[in-house]
Amino acid sequence: MHYHITVCLYIIQYQIKKHKSFQQRNVIFWELNIPFDKKKGLFLVKILVINAGSSSMKYQFIDMSNEQVIAKGICERIGISGTIKATTHTGASVSYEKNFKNHTEAFAEIEKVLTTGETKVINNMEEVSAVGHRIVQGGSIFKESCLVTEKVIDDIEGLCDLAPLHNAAHVQGIRSCLTALGTKTPQVVVFDTSFHATMPEEAYMFAIPYEYYEKYQIRRYGFHGTSHRYVSGKCAELLGKSASELKIITCHLGNGSSLAAVKGGKVIDTSMGLTPLDGFMMGSRSGSLDPSVVTFIQQKEGLTPKQTDDLLNKKSGVLGISGISSDDRDVTAATKQGNKRAALAQKMLAYQIKKYIGSYIAALGGVDAIVFTGGLGENVSWVRKAVCENMEYLGIKLNEEKNEITKKGLCGDISEADYSVRLMVIPTDEEMVIARDTAALINK
Repeated sequence: MHYHITVCLYIIQYQIKKHKSFQQRNVIFWELNIPFDKKKGLFLVKILVINAGSSSMKYQFIDMSNEQVIAKGICERIGISGTIKATTHTGASVSYEKNFKNHTEAFAEIEKVLTTGETKVINNMEEVSAVGHRIVQGGSIFKESCLVTEKVIDDIEGLCDLAPLHNAAHVQGIRSCLTALGTKTPQVVVFDTSFHATMPEEAYMFAIPYEYYEKYQIRRYGFHGTSHRYVSGKCAELLGKSASELKIITCHLGNGSSLAAVKGGKVIDTSMGLTPLDGFMMGSRSGSLDPSVVTFIQQKEGLTPKQTDDLLNKKSGVLGISGISSDDRDVTAATKQGNKRAALAQKMLAYQIKKYIGSYIAALGGVDAIVFTGGLGENVSWVRKAVCENMEYLGIKLNEEKNEITKKGLCGDISEADYSVRLMVIPTDEEMVIARDTAALINK
C-alpha cells in the first residue's frame, strides 16, 4: 500500500523520539514503505527547492531516487506586474502574466502549476516530502544546513543587516511555504556562507579594530558557497580522487563572481567578503578598492552611504568601465567593433581573476585543478583563455580546441594533457546541493 511520503515524515517526527537507535529508526522508515537506496544508504524523497529573491521566487522539484529535476520555474516581478514561467521534465511549459502581491501569492501559483494543467507533475502538495531553501547569509551562527524552526527564522531575519535584500526575501519565502504547507512538511535552510565556515581567522578577519568584529561581526563570510561546494566535489569525482587529496581553485564567474581556495575539501579562503561586493570586478560591482577611493568620491560628489552603495554595486564593474553594459555579450560585441573601453573592461576582468588564482596557488601551496563555473565560467571561452594565458610555469596550459567547444552545459577537462594542473569546466547545480542537504537532514 502506498503512503504519501510527507505523511510518513510527519509521523516520524513523533515516532523518532521513541526510538533512539539508528536501527530502530530505520525500522520505522521501512514499515512506512519509504524507498531506500542501499548503495547510498538513504531513504529517498521528493524535494521542492525554493530560492526567494527580493522580487522573485525560483523553484525546482527534484525526485531524489534518481536526482531528476521533474519541474522548475520562476515567479518574477513580485509586488508589481508579475509573470510565471514553468517547465517539466517531459517538455511541457507555460508562461503567462500574473500579479503577485507578495511571496505567499507567488508560492500559491507555483503550487497551481505543479498540481494542475499542462505542467502538472503531482496530484497535490502532500507529495512534496520537504522544502529546501537557499539562504544567502548565515553569518557566524549557521555553519551548516539545518531544519527550520521559529528560532532559525528569527536568526536569519536577525542577519538582515548583513544581507538586507536577500535575507528578508528568504524569510518571506520560508513563511510563504509555512502558510501553504503548514508545519507537517519539513523545511530545511542551506546557506551560501556555510561552505566557507572552515576559513581560518587569518583569512576571514579584516585589519580594522577588533572591537568591530566583536560588536558587529564584521568579517569575511564569502558567498556562492553551494556552487563552490558542488563543483569542487564534482571535480574530485571526475578526477577519480577523494576531495581530501586535492587542492582546488573554484571560479564561479557570472554577473556576480567569486573564487574559492579549497584544500582537502575545505575552504581556506574566498574572494567575497562581508558582502558580495568584495573580490574582483563583476558585471556591475566594483570589487575590492582602496577604501580612500570610496571616501574621496563621497566627499567630491556629496554622496550618502546609500548612494555610495548603489554606485559600487549597480554602476561599477564591467558596466562602469565599458559604459555599455554589465552583460558580456554586449561588451564582447562592442570590443569586436573596436570600442576601447569595452576591451579595457574585459582585460581588467581577466587580469584580476588571474591575480586571485596566483595568490590562491600560494595560499594552497600548489594546485591540482582549477574549475570554471557560472554563466561566464561555463560558456565564455575568451575569459578562460585570457585567465590561463602565460601560466605554463605553474603547470597551467589550456587546450584551445577543447576550450572553444566546452560550453552550453558541457562538462570537461580543457587542459593540455601533459601539464600538471587540470582545467575543468563544470556546470554548477546549487539546487542539487540544497536538495541533497534537505534529503540528508531528513534521513538523519
